[in-house]
Amino acid sequence: MVEPVARNSVLFDAKLTPHRSLSPRGFMVLMAVICVISFVAGMMFYLAGAWPVVGFLGLDVLLIYVAFRVNYHHGRMFETLELTQQDLILRRVDHWGKASHWRFQPAWLQVLIDEPPAHDSQLILRSHGRSVTVGAFLTPDERLDLAKALRRALAELRCAPDLNESY
Repeated sequence: MVEPVARNSVLFDAKLTPHRSLSPRGFMVLMAVICVISFVAGMMFYLAGAWPVVGFLGLDVLLIYVAFRVNYHHGRMFETLELTQQDLILRRVDHWGKASHWRFQPAWLQVLIDEPPAHDSQLILRSHGRSVTVGAFLTPDERLDLAKALRRALAELRCAPDLNESY
C-alpha cells in the first residue's frame, strides 16, 4: 500500500555550507607553530642586534590570526533549499546572520548550470523572470550534483499524481 504524501511534506531538503578544511583545533595548532617559529626567528634577530624585526614578526602573527578569524566568520554563512508540493524555498543567511528568502513555484522552476561545469559556472534558479544564484561557494562538481538532485526531485514532483484529487 502506498501512503499519500502530506500536502506540505518536504520532498527535497539541502543545507549548503562553505567548506572549511582547517578545524578549530587545527587552527590552534597552526597558530602555535607560527608563534613558535616567529618567536625563535625574532630572538635570533634580537640577539643579532636587529631588534626592530621582532615587532614585524609579531605583526605578521597578528595579521595571520586576523585573516583566519575573518575567514571563519565568513564560513558561518549557509543556504537551505526546501522543496514541497507548492514551493521551493531558498533561504540564505549571510555571515552576519541576515536572512534572505526566495520562493518559487516548482511547476515553472528552471535549474540552470553549464554542463560540464567550469570554475565560474553558476547554479541558477529561474522562474517568471526572476533568477537567483545558489551555492556560489561550492565547487563546480558540487554545484552540478546539487543541480542534478534538484532536477530529479522536481521531475518526480511534476510527474506525481495530484494527491488532492479524491477518487
